Amino acid sequence: MSTVFIQANTNGRLHPAEEASLPPLNRGYLYGDAIYEVWRTYHGVLFAWEEHWRRLRESAAALHLNLPFEPGRIYGEIARTAAAHRAASGYAGELYVRLQISRGGGPIGLDTALADRPDFVLLVQPCPDLGTEKARSGLKLSVARDLRRNPAAALNPAWKTGNYLNNLLCLREARERGADEVVILNLAGEVTEAAVSNIAFVRGGTLVTPPIESGILSGITRSLVLSAVAAEAGLAAEERVVGTKDFTAMSECFLMSTTKDIVPVASIDETRFEVGPETATMRLKAAFARCARRYAEGHPKLKIF
Repeated sequence: MSTVFIQANTNGRLHPAEEASLPPLNRGYLYGDAIYEVWRTYHGVLFAWEEHWRRLRESAAALHLNLPFEPGRIYGEIARTAAAHRAASGYAGELYVRLQISRGGGPIGLDTALADRPDFVLLVQPCPDLGTEKARSGLKLSVARDLRRNPAAALNPAWKTGNYLNNLLCLREARERGADEVVILNLAGEVTEAAVSNIAFVRGGTLVTPPIESGILSGITRSLVLSAVAAEAGLAAEERVVGTKDFTAMSECFLMSTTKDIVPVASIDETRFEVGPETATMRLKAAFARCARRYAEGHPKLKIF
C-alpha cells in the first residue's frame, strides 16, 4: 500500500485510491484502451488547464474515443477531489492531478463497438518532489539498448494513451544500470525522449530539442519552453534531430515535464554535462517559475485550494 495518500474519484464517486472502483471488464484494464492527462498546481492553480484539455481531446480523437465529459464538469470534479484529499490527508502543498478516461466496459473482445460508455477516474496526490540534492546535482540517464521507441506508424507516441509498456520497459533497463531515467532512441537511432519527460540540450546559447517527427509526446512544458520561456531565459530555441554522437557537443542537458518542469541532467552514460546555479538550465528553470506564477495570477478561476 502506498505511504502517500491518494484520493480517487470514479465517475463522480469519491473514495480512497486503494479501493477498487471499476469492473474487471473495463477496457482500460483489459487492453490499455484509454487516454489520460496530468496537471499540477502552482500556487494552488491548475497550470496550463486549457493546453492539457486540448491534448486530451486530440488523444481521444486519435483513438476514435467518444469524449462525453465537458471541461467544466471535469474541473468541478477535480476541485471536489482536491478538497477531499486535503480533508483526508491535511496536506497543504502543491497537487498532482491525473485524469484517465477509458472507453468503458462490455463483453470481452477487441472490437471497440463492444464498449458501453466511457468511464473517468481522477487521482489526486501531492505533487512529486525531486528533492533538493537531485535538483542541484542533476539526474543520471542511460540510453536504452534493448528496445526502441514505438514508431508513429504503429502506435504514435504523440497520443497520451493508457499503453505505457514501451516506456516502462525502457526505464526498467536503465534503472538496472543504476540510472535515474532513460533516453529512448527511435528505429533510426535518433534521440526521442525519456520515459515520462521530453529531453533538451544546450549548445552555445541555443536550446536544442528533438522534433515531434522523431516520435515524441508533444509535451506541454516543452511547448511553453519553445514558445516563450527559452527567450525569457536568454536562449534561442531549435528543434532538430539529435543522435548519441551529438552528446559530446552539448554543454548541458535537461528534462521537461509537467510535474517537475525543468530538471538538470548530469550525465548520459559516460557523457557528462554542466550542472549548477550558473547554468542556462537553471536560468530556464527560474524563467519557467516566473511563467507559472504569472499564469496563476492571471487564472484565479482555476484555483482549487
